[in-house]
Amino acid sequence: MTPSIVALILANAFPVFGVLFLGWTVFPLLLLYWLENVVVGAFNVLKMMLAHPGDAMYWAGKVFLIPFFIVHFGGFTYVHGMLLFAFFGPKPIDPFGFLHALPAVIRANQLGWGVASLIASHGLSFFWNYLRNGEYQRASLQTLMGQPYGRVIVLHMTVLFGGWVVMLLGSPVGALIILIALKTAADVRGHTAERRRFTPAAATPPSEIVSAS
Repeated sequence: MTPSIVALILANAFPVFGVLFLGWTVFPLLLLYWLENVVVGAFNVLKMMLAHPGDAMYWAGKVFLIPFFIVHFGGFTYVHGMLLFAFFGPKPIDPFGFLHALPAVIRANQLGWGVASLIASHGLSFFWNYLRNGEYQRASLQTLMGQPYGRVIVLHMTVLFGGWVVMLLGSPVGALIILIALKTAADVRGHTAERRRFTPAAATPPSEIVSAS
């Protein structure tokens, strides 16, 4: 088991503490998972910036693709957050303006340490896999552009559906723990698939990427 997978599992274990000792229900749990999307997007921007740093053609592509990703993924994440607040959030909060209430909601639900654990987990993976293991030399901009969307769609469709079921059940602790376990398993599977995608055999040579673009 690699250090990044250990960190991933530990970060995903923090919500168990939140459920058992901080009184988290469905909404704080799903909000933490939504905040993880923001963390994933931020690290993906760093990955795009550092991909093939010595290739001038890559830098030309980054000038367009990085701002495009920020705007597109940012909008995608915003809509996801809006739906989260609309279906699960406190009713006085306007879903369209949830960003204004977000800092207060994070403090009220004591999500700070949970967010910190996710940043640490993704940061370790970024350092260990992307930098130390040389994935930045093999990752294409096209792959990096689409990678977070696959994670969000597959993982959070599962989590949101599970959250809806748990909410209907009245947020029992056992059901919340099962939801956390399902999310953790999906995370480990996605992390493993990502590592395979960036192995030397699976990576696309820079010359092919440039010619394809």
